Order: sequence, then C-alpha cells, then structure tokens
Amino acid sequence: MALRVAVIGSGPAGIYTAEALVKQSAEDVRVDVLERLPTPYGLVRYGVAPDHTSIKSIANYLRRVLELPEVRFLGGVTLGTDLSVDDLLGHYDAVVYCTGAMVDRKLGIPGEDLPGSVAATDFVNWYCGHPDVDPGRFTLDTSEIAVIGVGNVAVDVVRVLAKTADDLRSTDVPHDVLQRLAESEVKAIHMVGRRGPEHAKFTLKELRELGDLANADVCVRPDEAVVLGGDFPRQVQGNIKVLQSWAAREPIGRPRRLDVRFWLRPVEILGTERVEGLKLERTRLSEEGRVVGTGEFETLPVGMVLRSVGYQSVPLPGVPFSERTMTVPNEAGRVRDREYVAGWLKRGPTGVIGTNKSDAAETVRTLLADLEGRERGASEPIDTLLAERGVRPVTYEEWLAIEAAEAELARSLGRGERVKLVGLEAMLRACRV
Repeated sequence: MALRVAVIGSGPAGIYTAEALVKQSAEDVRVDVLERLPTPYGLVRYGVAPDHTSIKSIANYLRRVLELPEVRFLGGVTLGTDLSVDDLLGHYDAVVYCTGAMVDRKLGIPGEDLPGSVAATDFVNWYCGHPDVDPGRFTLDTSEIAVIGVGNVAVDVVRVLAKTADDLRSTDVPHDVLQRLAESEVKAIHMVGRRGPEHAKFTLKELRELGDLANADVCVRPDEAVVLGGDFPRQVQGNIKVLQSWAAREPIGRPRRLDVRFWLRPVEILGTERVEGLKLERTRLSEEGRVVGTGEFETLPVGMVLRSVGYQSVPLPGVPFSERTMTVPNEAGRVRDREYVAGWLKRGPTGVIGTNKSDAAETVRTLLADLEGRERGASEPIDTLLAERGVRPVTYEEWLAIEAAEAELARSLGRGERVKLVGLEAMLRACRV
C-alpha cells in the first residue's frame, strides 16, 4: 500500500516538500498538494514583483513537480473550512503544513489603523492579482507615499510605484490594476529605514534596479549615507557603495522622486479621517546596539503609508502555534505524531525561495524516518469526503486552463505573454466552461 501524504499549501515550500517525498521515499508514495486558491505556486505567483520575470520563472521548475505521476494538485480546498486536521489524519499517513507567512507585522504606533495605512502585503497582493484583494482596492490619488522598511519587498513596492504603467504593460499585472497605475498621481516616494545603510536587508541586485529607473530620480541624503568603519560582508559593502554614489549625484528632474532615507523611525501616522502625514524620529544606535530615538522629529506630508517590516505566519485551525515565534513549534519539522511543517511556517520568514528546498528535505527525512516500518492506515482517498461536502477541487488540468485563459487575455489586449485573471469567479469560469 502506498504511503499517502497531504501537503497543505502549494507555494515553493509545499511543492519542494512534494518533490522531496517522491525522491527520498524508498516505497511507493502518493502526495496530494492541497491549496485554498485555484492556483498553485504561492508567493512565486502572488508575491514576486511582475517585472521580475527571471524569479517568476521558478514556476517552470515547480510545474514539473506537480506533473509527477505521484503528485496531485487539489486547489480550492481550505483547511478549517472544507477539511479538519482530523479529516486529513483519517485519510493520509502524514500531513505537512506549508502555508508560509501571509501577513505583515504591525508597526504598533498611533494612527496605524487610519484609511491609507496599509500592509505592504496587501499592496503586493493587489498588483500581483491575488483573488483576496479587489482590483479597485487602491487608488493612487496622493502625491506622496511612504514605504516603511528597507528590505526586498519594500524595494519591489517602491519600484512598482515609481514606474509608469507602460513600463509594466508587458507583464502579467491585471488590466484593472494597470489602469489604476496609469492614473497614479504619485510624485514622491519615501523609503524609510530605522537603521543605517549597513543594516538594510535588500540585496545588491534589487537595490541597483532602483538606480535604473527611467521615471524617477533616486536620492539619498549624504549625512544619512555615512557609515562608520566596519568589516562588512561583500553584499553590505556593495549596498553602501551604491547608496553613497546616489548621495553624490543631483536629481535631473524626472517625473517622480524616490527618497531613500535612513536613521528614522515612524512614531505616529497623522490624520483624522485618513492618512495625512507620517511623523518620524531621528535614531541612533545605543552602546548595546539598540535603536534609540534622539528626540529630533520630522513630518512627511504623505497620503499613504505602506508598512513592510516583515512577514509573519498566522495560526492554522487545529494546529499548534507559537505566538512568540509566530511559527508552528517543531523538531526538525516534526510537530506531533504524523504532523509536520516546512517553509516559513516552520522557521520564520527567512532565506530566499531556494532555502525552502533544503528546509523541505529536512522535514521529509524526519517524516520518512518516523513512519518507517509503521502500518499504513490511510487507504481511502480524500475525494469521497470532499464530494460529500460539496467541495469540487480545482485539478491541475483546470489550472492549466486558467493559464491558457490568461495567455489569451494577454493576446487580446496586446500585452506580453499573460495577464492575470482577477477573482475566484473569473478563474473558475475559465477552467469550468
């Protein structure tokens, strides 16, 4: 009897887990990859910026895993709504949770809940066409926007804000979103970091892309680019060199301006009915290396604040969760008997997409060692139970139909290789004609 495993989540962590199960198992294995959306690939589809086509091409690798005969994609199935943990354990020999980190951390400052104060993940989901976000969610009707954070997500956000709609026309940005971007009134974008250039989390490649923006002057204040001596890694040295080169040049009057700011922390988002400004405090490092305020303040006249200070996971129904680490407690991927975890839900939002491959391999080694020699108790596929509950999963073939519809939409609009369909209804219409 084959080993049956359910993988919850079809992002890189989930699909790498499925691949590791097929490769590592010495016995016949069947893997069902369950996903609440009709579409696979997680952050590769809904988190990678649309103009980063080389990173999005990782989907081609993930596709080959889903096409393995031992692997099955079941989209539109939600843990906690359609199936419980007990349901899964009754139909599978093991379950691996791979749902990632889906929400932004909060700043914890006054005014954070004002309209116009938004999690960067919501904005990323918007321009990536995530079905959870209405394409009409954002109207860029303010002249200045602040992005809090100096990591790669923040860089993606400011780059999309700084580009023209024509720059993004050949990408898969949903057409309604592209129209909103074309109507943008944004003139100034402020990317704000609490620490100095040497502490920024963006990669050198991502940073350099900002310097190539044809539609925006990129500006750094010379006093904020100063870095005291230190033995920094090559990546950090590269970042510092680029930022200091920007600090030495003058703006040439491009339509938009991007100010990359350091040594500032948000202390209050100002406004009554919506965001009208962002109050910042100048910072420094204490002798213990902590960020402390100096008592010197400035206010940016922004109409929108996007926070990008890190992702965090959310609890899954019936699954242990640590509010301290915002992860599922585990030992080398083991959660409880026959329950496992991989990816950001396991270790926190660290590493790059490829990090999930080794992470998944560790979890699968633990799983296979635990189940070696144990009697197989899962003989009946989950399909009957889903049918009884009126749940019709989206198959891999139906996902390919969604892809084909997106390619056809791009052709009809004269735009690139594909344009994303928006909303669950549109996707289901495309695959269930």
